[in-house]
Amino acid sequence: MTATGTTDRGGAAGAPGTFAPRPGAAPLGRMIRAQALLETKMLLRNGEQLLLTVVIPTLLLVLFSAVDIVDTGAGKAVDFLTPGILALAVLSTAFTGQAIATGFERRYGVLKRLAASPLPRWALMTAKTCSVLVTEILQVVLLTVIAFALGWSPHGNPLSVVLLLVLGTAAFSGLGLLMAGTLKAEATLAAANLVFLLLLVGGGVIVPLDKFPGAVQSVLGLLPISALSDGLRDVLQHGAGLPWGDLGILAVWAVLGLGAAAKFFRWE
Repeated sequence: MTATGTTDRGGAAGAPGTFAPRPGAAPLGRMIRAQALLETKMLLRNGEQLLLTVVIPTLLLVLFSAVDIVDTGAGKAVDFLTPGILALAVLSTAFTGQAIATGFERRYGVLKRLAASPLPRWALMTAKTCSVLVTEILQVVLLTVIAFALGWSPHGNPLSVVLLLVLGTAAFSGLGLLMAGTLKAEATLAAANLVFLLLLVGGGVIVPLDKFPGAVQSVLGLLPISALSDGLRDVLQHGAGLPWGDLGILAVWAVLGLGAAAKFFRWE
């Protein structure tokens, strides 16, 4: 013991290496991983978000595959429905769930406090995107297992499916963050759920687009959910290669959505 009552561990008090851990920010990669893990845990613990992202797509896949409610054309209903439900899973997580969660984080000052931490704002958005991707992987695995149990017979190149899902995630994430960063939390909650329901009906997820009038089909075909569901269906049901038209639509929505979110997102 020294005269001051502190322990001398081989050097004068305050000398380099005397105290551990050292003060200061953790490495950037570690901060992003920690934040992404936290975001994923919060998402999976939220009952409402879990209902939206997992339960609803699963129930829709099982119900409409087992009961002849909607005319899905020739072939098994599950072959038509599964690509659309996969697209719906991306919509529910990357857009609806992320918009609502981020909107309320913004309202309660969570984003403002995180912005004052050593974690850069772009790194926070990166962590949120990683959380979305982890959740989507869990969704895709679950829905794929259920679809196979229902008799699904997929075709096509898995790399094309991955590319469609990644571009779809980017497009919906940009739109979700744009909504969360510009509207009040309550307005985001209402608008995100309304958009989810409208796109569920009119986005080619369950009801084929050819069931709508010609002029309406042209408009609906430009929506990101329509491009994602149709692209996945072309690959998984019909064995097509890269659906360049659908990929182009998703790329445009991704650039516009992420660009607008970066410019207009308000942190407070």
